[in-house]
Amino acid sequence: MFVGTGSDVGKSVINAAFCRIFLQDGYRPAPYKAQNMSLNSYATPDGLEIGRAQAVQAEACGIPCQTNMNPVLLKPNNYTNSQVIINGKVSGNQSAKEYFDKNKRADLFPIVCKAFNELEKEYNPIVMEGAGSISEINLKDRDITNMRIAMYANAAVYLIADIDRGGVFGSVYGTIMLLPENERKLVKGIIINKFRGDISLFEDGAKKLEDLTGIPVVAIVPYYNHIQIDDEDSVVLDKKQTSANHSKINIAVVLLRHMSNFTDFNILEKDERCHLYYATNPNDLDDADIIILPGSKNTIDDLLDLRKRGFAQKIKLQKDAGKTVIGICGGYQMLGKSIHDPYHMESNVENVPGLDLLPVETTITKEKTTIQCEFKHHNIETLNRGYEIHMGETKFLDKNGKAVNIKTDGSSDGCFADETCWGTYIHGIFDNPVINNQLLKPFSGKNNFKDFDPLTFKEKQYNALADHVRNNANMDLIYEHISTENA
Repeated sequence: MFVGTGSDVGKSVINAAFCRIFLQDGYRPAPYKAQNMSLNSYATPDGLEIGRAQAVQAEACGIPCQTNMNPVLLKPNNYTNSQVIINGKVSGNQSAKEYFDKNKRADLFPIVCKAFNELEKEYNPIVMEGAGSISEINLKDRDITNMRIAMYANAAVYLIADIDRGGVFGSVYGTIMLLPENERKLVKGIIINKFRGDISLFEDGAKKLEDLTGIPVVAIVPYYNHIQIDDEDSVVLDKKQTSANHSKINIAVVLLRHMSNFTDFNILEKDERCHLYYATNPNDLDDADIIILPGSKNTIDDLLDLRKRGFAQKIKLQKDAGKTVIGICGGYQMLGKSIHDPYHMESNVENVPGLDLLPVETTITKEKTTIQCEFKHHNIETLNRGYEIHMGETKFLDKNGKAVNIKTDGSSDGCFADETCWGTYIHGIFDNPVINNQLLKPFSGKNNFKDFDPLTFKEKQYNALADHVRNNANMDLIYEHISTENA
């Protein structure tokens, strides 16, 4: 189990690295995170919902994802309220105070234990991930995702610390010392992550940590920027590009307050033909060739905010100027004529006008759609893959309205106005190279880069990540720990 001294220390990526390492070494690993909080989610093959990070880790394991890998998912609606998803299905909305009520959390622990048990029947080893810091002592009696589940699973625990942010000695020592003795015994190793410079210069530091804690430093993982794995936390958006690059095809993603599934754009970001950036100001759209409205956890609130900030008018002006405008999921809903929320699922505002760029209207529904799908896009005969996660039904206002995608079950998706304006509910649509090639073709004069194959790229990244971590870890000691815990 990989746990952290805090959030964003690299737990998800280290977990993915070991998923691939164990696969390479002939094992049948699977990821597991009892509780995840993220707006990046994914639909399982059986139409349920889990955190995107566990889907990525399952991909690193070479296996399909399932809800047992992430039995509890929290999707924040705002700073104090989240949608609670249990075993892949929406349970309801709860405030943080309600959710952290001790009795309610007590009901959840048997659920996450059962999920772990089911996963353990099928896979070995289970590569577990904690959440945030393991030493949040004010919440410890309600913990279901850190040391409590580690104790249940009798896991070999590795504490990850981000040395790049500083304070590594205090954060590691303090985290370990705040654990009760029975939990401290499970911590078999310390992983120093994101190290810059000559690792040999930290040998003395590693020895001091080992002397202080009595726990070996099993890995010092160098900082890297040459390997690209999907990010989980929205904090990484602060590090994204926010301005155009005139030598490439500029793709501007409008940054929403409640943006979800920003991983939809990771492939475009990695395609060397493109320069993808996040627009925080309407004027950021001036240099864009393509403008994308992303998914949202609160479409109505984000649409009202876009109007307030001047984005709505700017997007329409850019469309009139010939720019390509695309909407994904909530962004697709925003491009329509209107959005209705009769059941107040998102807001007390029951009706709000859309940008009126597509001849559709949306009604927010009580039921959530979560499916994987195969489809043909516009005039492309190649079969493509993606997934849907949304609450809402969108209907054509024009009887001649044209869908942008036809799914293999015969149903249609999205709306196609013309080559420069369309919307879809399908997440992961840009993971399909033929769709990207068609999207970028009108701008091919900007560069001479070759077509990009996302699947080949992903495999190379997982293997590169595994090599990077393996080469800087004491794998013999880690395997010894695992064997001891499983004995």
